[in-house]
Amino acid sequence: MLLLRSSYWALFVGFSLQCTLAACGDTSGLAALEPGEETPGGETTNTLLLGANAFTMPADNITDEHEALFFSGNSFFNQSWVQAPSSTESRDGLGPLFNARSCAACHFKDGRGRPPLETGEAFMGILLRLSVEGQGPNGEPIAEPTYGGQLQPFSIPNVAEEGTPSVEYTEIRGEFSDGEAYTLLSPRYTISNLAYGPMSNQVKRSPRVAPAVIGLGLLEAIGEDRLAELEDPDDADGDGISGRINRVWDVTTEQLAIGRFGWKAEQPSVRQQSAGAFVGDMGITSSLFPSQNCTSSQTDCGDAISGGDPEIPDRLLDRVETYARLLAVPARQRFDDETVLRGKLLFSDIGCASCHTPSHQTGSESDLPEVRDQTIWPYTDLLLHDMGEELSDERPTFGASGREWRTPPLWGLRFYKIVNDHDRLLHDGRARGVTEAILWHGGESEKAREAFRHLPVDDRQALVQFVESL
Repeated sequence: MLLLRSSYWALFVGFSLQCTLAACGDTSGLAALEPGEETPGGETTNTLLLGANAFTMPADNITDEHEALFFSGNSFFNQSWVQAPSSTESRDGLGPLFNARSCAACHFKDGRGRPPLETGEAFMGILLRLSVEGQGPNGEPIAEPTYGGQLQPFSIPNVAEEGTPSVEYTEIRGEFSDGEAYTLLSPRYTISNLAYGPMSNQVKRSPRVAPAVIGLGLLEAIGEDRLAELEDPDDADGDGISGRINRVWDVTTEQLAIGRFGWKAEQPSVRQQSAGAFVGDMGITSSLFPSQNCTSSQTDCGDAISGGDPEIPDRLLDRVETYARLLAVPARQRFDDETVLRGKLLFSDIGCASCHTPSHQTGSESDLPEVRDQTIWPYTDLLLHDMGEELSDERPTFGASGREWRTPPLWGLRFYKIVNDHDRLLHDGRARGVTEAILWHGGESEKAREAFRHLPVDDRQALVQFVESL
């Protein structure tokens, strides 16, 4: 079946390319089609299901052994966890404090979360990180002493919910150089109904939406030498871009490692990212994080019954990790469209590709054969970049300053509306679509933003259509 599916896609792509190139004639002003960009995940690319379930498919080249683990991991990712004790022993241990009852509650259909769109709407798919001044012994943020490292607005019975987060927006008006007006939404987050007393007056709040889960194993398989090649912390080439690797604490090896995942590149591996989400978002302990996030002020949290020690054993965490690493990136469809190709050229010309690096080759060392030696098109360098004061959360995370954020991958972006019924972008979902996301760029990317703002309207639309085609 996989052979037939791949062969059909190759025939379709070949026919599409022939028709497009024959019809284009003069291709001046268009970026060249590059081999493989229509399948951004290489041989892992999902070419079968491209609708509302586009993010849910396993790697196209998945082995029989890993396919069984993938679908088992899928069940633990999607189904809700329950309070202990329970007859459902493999899924009990929820809480005592939590943000969601399942991974899929925030990553619905393996897609992207968003902030509340209406006053009073519950926070689901977005959370608030909390910290105070300073850094821990390994460079990590210091958790707020009463409420811990993130606000958890839900709880099991007999445990008080920490508080109620809310967001309000201020409208900012601007215009393109041709006089076309636009508005941006600047968010302000507050927390009410604090159950355990006041927070520190030094508290720093950082909103984070849940990103799409696709392609993580491929990003993990990009070699460290490739990231070192892209890094330019002192802007030695003078292009105004100074991407940096975030070196973070690996709890398994107990040493610093290259960060790749999370909005600040604060996690070194899919496994640690997954285990961190289990304990932080659902209160599920693991061998990596064996302790609950109960502070000394939260005695009801500390007294709650555990679902095991740990609550998710390694054999189940292994399956969730395999699932997350082998979720496929969907194929592109408009990669050969004339307007899209013009937008691709503009994307590079004004400097967007300086951080959103189009393509990489994965290494040969991964324990998953599916992701080895693949040419992939994620449009990220996985590095930290200064995005300006307006996007700063004023919260250092290991080597990342408040103004620095990891370049998010753009692959699969065209499916956000289809899969998750919204187009909210950036780390806190403030941007309503690609245009607003670009207009929020500052710091290193201010030059590219201003170049975009000064493009003629047809060119702006072409660039946006390119990004929306990924």
